[in-house]
Amino acid sequence: MDVVLNEREARAARTAVAEFDRLLSSEKTFEPIKAGLPPQVVNALYKSYSRQRQDLVSLINAYETAKQGDYKDLQKRAGRDPGLSLIVARIARDLTQKDLARKLGLKEQQIQRYEADRYRSISLGNFQRVAAVLGLQWQLDLSSWILSGWNVAESISAVDVKKILKHAREHQWLDDTLKNSSDEESFTYLHRDVTDHILKFGTPTLLRTGLNTESRTDDLLLVAWKSRVARIASRIISDKTVKYCMGDATWLIDLVHLSNLPDGPIQAREMLLTKGIVLVAERQIPGMRVDGAAFLVDGIPVIGLTLRRDTIDNFWFTLLHEVGHALLHYRSGLNVGFFDDVERPSLEEVELEANEFASNLLIPEEKWKRSPARISKSTGPIEKFAREMNINSAIVFGRIQKERNNYTIFSDLLGKGTVRNQLIQNK
Repeated sequence: MDVVLNEREARAARTAVAEFDRLLSSEKTFEPIKAGLPPQVVNALYKSYSRQRQDLVSLINAYETAKQGDYKDLQKRAGRDPGLSLIVARIARDLTQKDLARKLGLKEQQIQRYEADRYRSISLGNFQRVAAVLGLQWQLDLSSWILSGWNVAESISAVDVKKILKHAREHQWLDDTLKNSSDEESFTYLHRDVTDHILKFGTPTLLRTGLNTESRTDDLLLVAWKSRVARIASRIISDKTVKYCMGDATWLIDLVHLSNLPDGPIQAREMLLTKGIVLVAERQIPGMRVDGAAFLVDGIPVIGLTLRRDTIDNFWFTLLHEVGHALLHYRSGLNVGFFDDVERPSLEEVELEANEFASNLLIPEEKWKRSPARISKSTGPIEKFAREMNINSAIVFGRIQKERNNYTIFSDLLGKGTVRNQLIQNK
């Protein structure tokens, strides 16, 4: 929720504030500590809950003051989004959805549907009609509102089109009816799918990434991959009736301990689903540099993994980094999304928070500093430390490689080639 635009959303926001108050109470604060979560992780969750609570209070205040005639804050939050501007105009004129429907000669449910998807499904003619009734003068700016979605002719070369099509065919992105279709037919299918995704979630240039993207082509590869992950996640959310609730985080310890099991990645996916988080593994399109992503689909946190580095240590760190985004940044960036190359240094506060969250969950800092495994040159003390932590030893070997900046040592002990087949072959 990045803006509150009606009474239903305001009630939901107030309920969420009350839940955060409960989580921030002294009794609830100590539950994760008693369960064994590292202090750094508990502190990060506490700070996140406090920050998200304050964000919600600000959203509610912006909505309430707009109803009283001062809509500057709400308009600022809506930005240049044309659909949100219509809703802000309705609120500023102190009209309910029912009032607006009556003025337009429509049913209230139709206005509710329009506003639920921020007017993205409305025709241009009806958009202008609603704007006129609200007294809103809107000058269409095609550079800010992309009606055609993915403008391939201007944005992507024929070489890149073939790259996406080749990847789509090799990895079963296309419907069975398109297996033997022409390039033009296949691309029309992908074009429509990606366009729908852009209209619902935003254009590639608005995607927040942890990458230093050098060209728009990279963005289009990224959004094509993201639309594929989102489509798979949508099916899972619908089939499994997934529901995400903020609250208990003590299960994180059990999640980490799954790393010890041969089928730990599969069990991790199932555990996350019970917590309302959808994990989808999908190979990246050649040319991308992404290990993991976290974003929202219909309010549900979705984690996408490319598994381009198919090792146990990389899988668990990347997974917990993205889980960190889901828990710590649910209301402060997850709606836009995070796209991470975990090997690339970042100075962004949110990325540092997710890194520390993952690192301390896997190996608590205070225990690591006191362990002889940290300076050991032989495998014995390292494997002993991993058993004490109840984690896969590959995670410890991987951390040693990174800390010593030497990726040749213990390179045969990272569980190479054991994750991708579990999650991608059995999707």
